[in-house]
Amino acid sequence: MEKITGAKVIIETLKRLGTDTIFGYPGGIVLKIYDELYKQKDIKHILVRHEQAAVHAAEGYARVTGKPGVVLVTSGPGATNTVTGIANAYLDGFPLVILTGQVSKELIGQNAFQEADICDITKPCSKAVFQIKQADTLEQTLVKAFNTAMDGKKGPVVVDIAKNVLYEETVFDGNIVKSESVFPKVDVMPVLNEIKSAKFPVMVTGGGSVGAYQQVRTLAKLLNLPVVSTIMGLGVYDQLDENYLGMIGIFGDNAANQAIREADLIFSVGARFNDRITCCFDNVEKKIIRLDINKEELDKKSAYMSICGDAKIILQDMIENSKPLSKFCDYQRLKELNKKSDYKSNRLQSFEVMQELQKFIADKDLTVTTEVGQHQLWAARYLKFRKPLKFLTSGGLGTMGFGFPAAIGACVADSSKPVVCVAGDGSFQMNMQELAVCRDYNLPVKIILLNNGYLGMVRQLQEKQCGGRYFETKISNPDFLKIAESYDLKAFRVHKKDEILPALEKAFETKGTVLIDFIIEPMEML
Repeated sequence: MEKITGAKVIIETLKRLGTDTIFGYPGGIVLKIYDELYKQKDIKHILVRHEQAAVHAAEGYARVTGKPGVVLVTSGPGATNTVTGIANAYLDGFPLVILTGQVSKELIGQNAFQEADICDITKPCSKAVFQIKQADTLEQTLVKAFNTAMDGKKGPVVVDIAKNVLYEETVFDGNIVKSESVFPKVDVMPVLNEIKSAKFPVMVTGGGSVGAYQQVRTLAKLLNLPVVSTIMGLGVYDQLDENYLGMIGIFGDNAANQAIREADLIFSVGARFNDRITCCFDNVEKKIIRLDINKEELDKKSAYMSICGDAKIILQDMIENSKPLSKFCDYQRLKELNKKSDYKSNRLQSFEVMQELQKFIADKDLTVTTEVGQHQLWAARYLKFRKPLKFLTSGGLGTMGFGFPAAIGACVADSSKPVVCVAGDGSFQMNMQELAVCRDYNLPVKIILLNNGYLGMVRQLQEKQCGGRYFETKISNPDFLKIAESYDLKAFRVHKKDEILPALEKAFETKGTVLIDFIIEPMEML
């Protein structure tokens, strides 16, 4: 068989694994891979302006397509700049393969120029790490990396490739074998019996229920279960359906949190139950049944019953063994608790922007991403999603700087419709240099910038926990319109409620990326 260079093995293997897009930033160590990319047309490369943004964009792509997002960066700082994005994808459970360049194998461990031990750095925040020092292991390792990223609970995998590997020649086999998780058969009758015997059972949908959303909806209707969601599970259950009570958690909906408090049984599907959720539970003992694909997650918290397996398969089995049940609770009584009592102000407020945005996009079936902060939670409260993976946000890590690159990745995955990015003025400045990517690739990203001149969430915590002693949370912002215009992009500014709808209409009528700078009441409280 003909021998080819390791760099070409990488490209040919990626093609066979279904990769059509790479998000990256070149450097000296990985030039050989970039040269091979230049010679082919099947894989497109998206040039970002920072490696962290490359990983977030790849995650946005992965969330929309269901395929692993692929990242390519150079050694040293190129690799270390990816760590935040890797940790974000690890906690939220989305598949990535991050290819990092490394110094030649004889220099590893010698503190060579631009050397970093990215394998040890990323072990705690990735599903697996591999370091390749010889070309003949390259192909099989890449296949294993992709399989690992997609197997069980999805997540990021790091593949660190020594420079010598890219120039060595080796035989390319081309046989791709994909692996699948195998779980033991589960007897669902004990779970069904517990649900049927409960006085007030509640179903919780988390990020791990996304792939089983049709089964979630069918089972909830069949058993007439009230449904609540974590922030990562928004859209798994139709948010306009009568059984849906809202998002749980410290900044969740009153009806959803009250339902959890009143429940004598909680049936959780793919939810991690982190501290931002459990802090809303009272001390009353209740039965918790957890279904999750990740055994390690189940082992972290004790439950009345734990089921490890594929939610789609197990819920389908429950459906086939169930008969319709009558309603368990008064939905309307609980829904009355969701009436909002928001901060009063004569200035424009975030919830008013979100209300108008919801009206405007309600029938458009668009993907929305968010940065992290108050604006994220305003969006989670007021925007309504009828499908999963239409609301892309950073849940577990809470990463400022995630939303805008994620919108870029989502747009690269499907540019047939605009992608909406809801951002705060603090978060947006973490990665606003990626406006260049929007311009270069003519992406229809519509940026809803809620500009209050503060790091709003931290300022709110200072008001509640520090007696209103605001310190280092008031920020000096640039003129965002001029920033956008310097990238040859359109931008508008809004001060009043009656200006919101015309600005949205104008933004969506305009081709390409548009930024709307909404000047918001600075002292808003969630």
